[in-house]
Amino acid sequence: MDAAMNPLSLPALMAYWSNSELGTNLVVFFNVLGALLLGLLVGYERFYHGRAAGMRTYGLVCMTSSALTVAAGYPDFWFGGSAAVSAADPTRVIQGIVTGVGFLGAGIIMRVGLSISGLTTAASIWAASGIGVLVGLGFYFAAILVALLSAGCMTGVSRLERLLPSRHAVSVTVKFMPGFVPDLGRLRQMALGRGYEVASGSFSIRYADGQPEWCFIAVALGRNRGASLTELSQELSVLEGVQTYQLEHARN
Repeated sequence: MDAAMNPLSLPALMAYWSNSELGTNLVVFFNVLGALLLGLLVGYERFYHGRAAGMRTYGLVCMTSSALTVAAGYPDFWFGGSAAVSAADPTRVIQGIVTGVGFLGAGIIMRVGLSISGLTTAASIWAASGIGVLVGLGFYFAAILVALLSAGCMTGVSRLERLLPSRHAVSVTVKFMPGFVPDLGRLRQMALGRGYEVASGSFSIRYADGQPEWCFIAVALGRNRGASLTELSQELSVLEGVQTYQLEHARN
């Protein structure tokens, strides 16, 4: 039985590591690496402005999208170059995998008030599905490299984020006394005095039983310029008209 008939034969197994296969894997890898760098670039803009989705999320999504797309461009090298792609369309299987894992990732994303968590975890799960697809197609070398890039993105980019200029964000919920009319201008001035600015478009106002409740995101003017949650708590505790409040870091 020849190598084409016996997928466990040594020639068939070595075909996955042939020069042509490794060359194709390197093409996939450099495309994926470029996509990761571009994703990190786009994600840094969001990270700098204190948004929930940061560099790791954008990097993982961009990288995995590139991996799946470029792998689809080399069907002659799938499964060690010995697959009859026309017999069954693996792209339909890949589409189903990506869609299904996308729903799985969406279930991990949680929103509590104005704070969002789980985005990076969802992106990493989606990246893992892309790695699995690459392994299934026989792009072992590219899959190993993508796995290493994913792990490096998860562990190293967070350290990189700490070194780069950034503006952390705080989720603020304030409930005022019944009948009290809050002053937005005064609130903005108080935030500026503590090194924050109220993010445009983040305001949410609720009014029930005569009590106004304001929710918004305050973004620090610089890495070391924003006051701590303790200092903000002391400020809000003596602010006129405030009945209750809640402060928490807005993170992903």
